[in-house]
Amino acid sequence: MAPRRPDKKSKRRDKTAISRAAGGGVGSDGSDSKPVSPQVLVKAAEYHMQEGNVKDATKLAEKALDQSAAESDDALSALNLLGQISLETGEFEAARAYFLRAVAIDEDGSRDESIGGGPEKFLCLAQLSEEGGKDSVAWFEKGVVALKGRISALEDATKAGGLSARRRNGNSNRQNGNGDDDERAMHLVDLKKKLAMTLCSVVEVYMTDLSWEEDAEKRCEALTTEATMVAPDFAETWQTLANVRISQSRTEDAKAALTRSLDLWKDLPPEDPSVPDFPSRVALARLLIEVEMDQEAIEVLERLVSDDDQSVEVWYLGGWGLYVMGEKQRTAEKGAVEEDEWKTTWISSRVWLNQCLHLYKLQEYEDERLGEHARELLSAIAKELGEAPEGAEDEEDEWEDAGSDEEMKD
Repeated sequence: MAPRRPDKKSKRRDKTAISRAAGGGVGSDGSDSKPVSPQVLVKAAEYHMQEGNVKDATKLAEKALDQSAAESDDALSALNLLGQISLETGEFEAARAYFLRAVAIDEDGSRDESIGGGPEKFLCLAQLSEEGGKDSVAWFEKGVVALKGRISALEDATKAGGLSARRRNGNSNRQNGNGDDDERAMHLVDLKKKLAMTLCSVVEVYMTDLSWEEDAEKRCEALTTEATMVAPDFAETWQTLANVRISQSRTEDAKAALTRSLDLWKDLPPEDPSVPDFPSRVALARLLIEVEMDQEAIEVLERLVSDDDQSVEVWYLGGWGLYVMGEKQRTAEKGAVEEDEWKTTWISSRVWLNQCLHLYKLQEYEDERLGEHARELLSAIAKELGEAPEGAEDEEDEWEDAGSDEEMKD
């Protein structure tokens, strides 16, 4: 059967209804002059969320829920949106309550994602779990099952689409140019990445809250293996594998995993979606320092500073990494490194650590151990190199300003 042409009149009616619900059609009490369906109210609430208008978004989503029949798709859609709104506003108890009500409607995540079905609510509940540990794992596992179901269905649809295309083309190898196939392929990649990330999240739970479990190491091994097979081009999976290898004291294997993780994105531009997010790269820098891949760690941290120069932790890690690097240079055999190279490295370390403590004080940073360690490192540097000369802080500011100017030019 040929696909139906979109009904332009129907689209115009939907847009008009959404505009009415999102705009003046809704009064201060949430009432409107004409009845609006729950689906349209949810769309209008989503519009307000995108605009940063949380108050009206909440009001419209609550009204949509009130008008929805129990156990209906409309109720599921409204509950999920209210859960997301509550997460945005930091009302975690409310978010948990909304997602639990959504799970009661879509217990296995089999309903369509466009109406709030699928794995997302399970993954949110895993993060919101008050008990953590096994309770979090249980929610993550429900998310894994739902994700695998989505992936399997999408793979079947892709195969069916490819078979139909070959038949239409007389079993030739020509591409049919079907946009639906491309869209499915992209969605499949996203789902596999989400599955790999969920498996890695379970690993993190077993390495922290459930590390005392007898089968913790075995579970971590199986989960990381599966994650790297599901999404071998996803950098975070190899980073998680490296973390497991470090816990097993398999340092060389950890280094190999970290190298593979880095190779997947280090030469890509910042806006490329394959580049891990900021927190993941901070964690990566810590792992690199731990396995003594100092140069790679500094390269990651320099890139992080260019992305956000207000992170206390990044400046601290850079100072620490450079301190460790200088210490190695200092204790190396004579002639193995340039004379006084370690002093140059420690001077750079001092710049990073001073900037760390400057931001630490400015932001009233709460990690006291980080601040104490930064001060200890600076004290050790001062014993060998003396106190920073007068004007050093001004030079640091000039260096930062120059960096800012370069960024503005770019």
